[in-house]
Amino acid sequence: MSTEVPRQFKPNLVLVNRRKAAGWESRKRAARELHRLGLQQGIRETPTVEAIEKAMYRHETGRVAVTDAIYRQLYCLAYDAKPHDLFGELTSGTEERPHFSVRSHKFVPAFVGAEGAALIQDNAGCTPAEDQWYTCSSAPVEHPEGECTLYVWPCGSVVFHLVETMQLSTIASLAFWRKVSYGDNIKWAADYLARFVSSIDETALYVFGAHWLTEPAWPVELVEPALRIMATPSVLLHRDRPMDDEHLAHAELIEQSLLSEAYDHGGIESFGVRGISSGYASWSGVVYHPIAAGRSLMEPELVACELAVQSMWAFTDAITRQIEQGSDPEVPPEYGWRYLRGVRSRLTTSRPRETGQHQAMRRAILRTSDLMPALEQAIETLRETGRG
Repeated sequence: MSTEVPRQFKPNLVLVNRRKAAGWESRKRAARELHRLGLQQGIRETPTVEAIEKAMYRHETGRVAVTDAIYRQLYCLAYDAKPHDLFGELTSGTEERPHFSVRSHKFVPAFVGAEGAALIQDNAGCTPAEDQWYTCSSAPVEHPEGECTLYVWPCGSVVFHLVETMQLSTIASLAFWRKVSYGDNIKWAADYLARFVSSIDETALYVFGAHWLTEPAWPVELVEPALRIMATPSVLLHRDRPMDDEHLAHAELIEQSLLSEAYDHGGIESFGVRGISSGYASWSGVVYHPIAAGRSLMEPELVACELAVQSMWAFTDAITRQIEQGSDPEVPPEYGWRYLRGVRSRLTTSRPRETGQHQAMRRAILRTSDLMPALEQAIETLRETGRG
């Protein structure tokens, strides 16, 4: 004798909460409103109230996805929403979603000044860092969430590099984790630096994320759109909504919609090579997937590039803040305009043995970081004020 196990479904919380937000506690009331809207808009194929109520039950409980054009139109009218805000392919609770594996590289830069950098370097046990684009020192530091290294540049920039390995079923989960964890990472970095320097402007701290995808979870034709979403994960989230289950459900629907539309964005730059790698850079983040591991970029190459860019972001941002406050920037002469001119050369000039892939990565990350305008302004201002 066999016992049938009831199938479990994942409710479409977006539709449920939109209905309740409209003041329609019952599906019967909502069905009457959708029927009225359909007739009012002259939609000849508008279903009966009874048919709409039955369809709403199936849609909201996740028994079926909303694929019928009539219902998609009616829901958008009733909830004053775009299709990608409401619809996506829902996976039933009994189906296990494939997971993708990714290493998250978080960079948390700060500017502490040359004196602060010297204090941190001496007290944190820093030693000369190898294979970096310009001279700095580093030391491992304990972090509750993963492997962390502190890098210190004598000009006054510091960058925490935090590495965490994850397996996730949706990019929406990655976007959620990123949004929630970044605030904790900034607070942790500020508290750590406060041990050595007295004044840390926490508002100047930020987190930049780069993701190294080791194992994708999507069909071949969806890998590139998935990577582009990973490079701009905030596209899945609403700015002012709480980070709760409803928001995550909504983000998962948007993810499915964007994947089906082969998502792309003008602010994303590709630096992959067909058949060897896929790489994308944007203002929001960087993602890289080595396809042919022996011929693609190596992980430390991407990390070194981001450390160079983020350290100079912190330095030039500190100079920009002084300029915007009407002051002449205060920097030691040895880290004035001549120092920054050398940094600019290192960032922008190709090396004799630099590969084409490395060159493409460097250029894409530089362009999307928007570092160069700040660097040029800093050089010009320091030169005018006789600094260095």
